[in-house]
Amino acid sequence: MSSDRDLSVAIRTVADACGVARTVQRDLNRVRQIAKDDKSPVTVADFAVQAIVAMDLADALGPSLVVGEESSGQLRSPDQAAVLAAVVNAVQTQHPRANANDVLSAIDACNHDATGPAYWTLDPIDGTKGFLRGQQYAIALALIEHGQVVLGVMGCPNLSLDQYAPLDQADSRGAIYAASLGGGAWEIDSEDQSARRRIHSARFEPRSPIRACESVEAGHSKQDETARILRELGEAGTPARLDSQCKYAVVARGQADAYLRIPTGKGYVEKIWDHAAGAIIAVEAGAGVSDIAGAPLDFTRGRRLEANRGIVCAAAGLHERIIAVIARLGISAAATQSFCQAARNSPA
Repeated sequence: MSSDRDLSVAIRTVADACGVARTVQRDLNRVRQIAKDDKSPVTVADFAVQAIVAMDLADALGPSLVVGEESSGQLRSPDQAAVLAAVVNAVQTQHPRANANDVLSAIDACNHDATGPAYWTLDPIDGTKGFLRGQQYAIALALIEHGQVVLGVMGCPNLSLDQYAPLDQADSRGAIYAASLGGGAWEIDSEDQSARRRIHSARFEPRSPIRACESVEAGHSKQDETARILRELGEAGTPARLDSQCKYAVVARGQADAYLRIPTGKGYVEKIWDHAAGAIIAVEAGAGVSDIAGAPLDFTRGRRLEANRGIVCAAAGLHERIIAVIARLGISAAATQSFCQAARNSPA
């Protein structure tokens, strides 16, 4: 079973990773010039964060099973030498003695297949477009034991602790969110980890406008379906627009009432690293989290949420109403039918 030590290590690890990601983001133009690729800064940050997390966990806890999003194959190509050098430079801000081999090995240490009784799962940079715009993105680390998420830590390097601050602007300090099973959810100053407060999701008031989180761009969820659902529930408030898993934190701290992720493509299945940390933080803050049919997220099936379609994260009381509306409108049935059709049509 996870311990307070595991949670403390995870918080320190994510804080280190936030520092590295922030350093890369501050130097976007220089990294682009070195690597001659407009998207290279987020590539550098992805690889550097994954290496930092693997190194920090190994230093603190010994060899650890980690399900990561990246592998080092791309970096080992000779034409990626400039990108590899930038990754190593970024890692050295936290691990000064690390060399290229150390970094490549750390990246590939995150290759677990999510079948063990206990493992970590990591999304090194969630919110690629937000990162490149200098807006919101997240670093998400969670510990899964016997198919249950037992702790989650999410770094939001550009998210202000001040809920009145604009979400489309980067904060100079950032925030970390952490939760353990049965231990509540906490908001932490990423630069002063002793400064923390317990957070709670909003109390749902049936006659109040519903504030929903939406992506800045519509590609990750069907925003028209979200709007349709909210119309059925009553008046829609001003949406909170931001990228990444940070949406879970915004709901968890009561700044928004709901985050809906309606499936956009036939056969699309969510990845565990996109939801494990955010989901436990929201649940421990008092929100409800499920798929669009109301089923709990099932982390027992490997690297993907094969048993689930879409995501609903919402304040208690509102969550149940959203699920009922989705069922009444036939959205969950349509998503399941679309997925099954895609599965039948896919090559064996």
